[in-house]
Amino acid sequence: MKKLLAGALACLVAAMSWGAMFPVADHALQFIDPFYFSTIRYGTVTLLLIMLLAWKEGLKAFHLEGKALPLLFFGTMAFTVYNILIFLGQSMMGQAGVIVASIMETIMPVITMLLIWLVYRARPKNYMLISMTIAFVGAVLVITKGDFAFFGTLSSNALPILFIFIGVTGWVIYTMGGQSFKGWSTLRYSTLTCAAGTAVTALITAGLTVQGSIQVPTLTTLQIIKFDMLFMIILPGLVALLAWNYGIKILTSLNGILFINFVPLTTLVIMLVQGYQITTFDVLGTLLVITALVGNNLYQRHEQQLKVHVKKGVPAT
Repeated sequence: MKKLLAGALACLVAAMSWGAMFPVADHALQFIDPFYFSTIRYGTVTLLLIMLLAWKEGLKAFHLEGKALPLLFFGTMAFTVYNILIFLGQSMMGQAGVIVASIMETIMPVITMLLIWLVYRARPKNYMLISMTIAFVGAVLVITKGDFAFFGTLSSNALPILFIFIGVTGWVIYTMGGQSFKGWSTLRYSTLTCAAGTAVTALITAGLTVQGSIQVPTLTTLQIIKFDMLFMIILPGLVALLAWNYGIKILTSLNGILFINFVPLTTLVIMLVQGYQITTFDVLGTLLVITALVGNNLYQRHEQQLKVHVKKGVPAT
């Protein structure tokens, strides 16, 4: 039970950290493109992770054990596809992209469910489907404040929304990939995938720079966004990455990813601090998300108790 709570808390910390990153990134992306933004951010995170891994587990932890290609694939999904495309889409949409990128995170459980169904032919259980639906509806109510005409304005932004959707799918694939590295610590998986994905991002950034599509940020630019970048590196970067992979390792991707619904809720709280007013839809939506999370957890615990009773030959009550 304590381990499940630790996993849930870790996923919650990660989700709330990511919810805070969109408003912060909105300011930074006014001065720097998403490619250099991602390269500098996760280049620094990679260095920190490498030092931490070497200190905690030694050089033997850097042995790939024949898993170079999976590490490259999953790392690219997270630290190239997700990080570049979601911020590129947000940047293209301007301030509206903060809300859109945040709310698109809530479809991760649905994408996870569909991928598991498609790849493993494993249909999610009914209570999981219900939990995902309730949490998604709650997040939508909070973001739209009940005005569903909001979605009608998205048609003129098809390309950035597509970018954000592909990015979100990339993170789902990365989250699921962690389950295939049995015996690896959270720190090891996080470090090696981050290094691989960030290397791909750096190569793409260098190529676009040589081509002339983007420019190297000036020292003045870096000075302007230094606090934004410091926040993005430490909390949504280093802390959230380790917390997320740790939580998913305990809860599994299908259960842990439900916490992603706290991303838009956190984004909303920050925006409220910036002048938004709380409405009835905010309260109702928040209650729905909490209900979904609690309900999913209770059903999961009940299932585990039934399995224990079956193994022991004791009738379940």
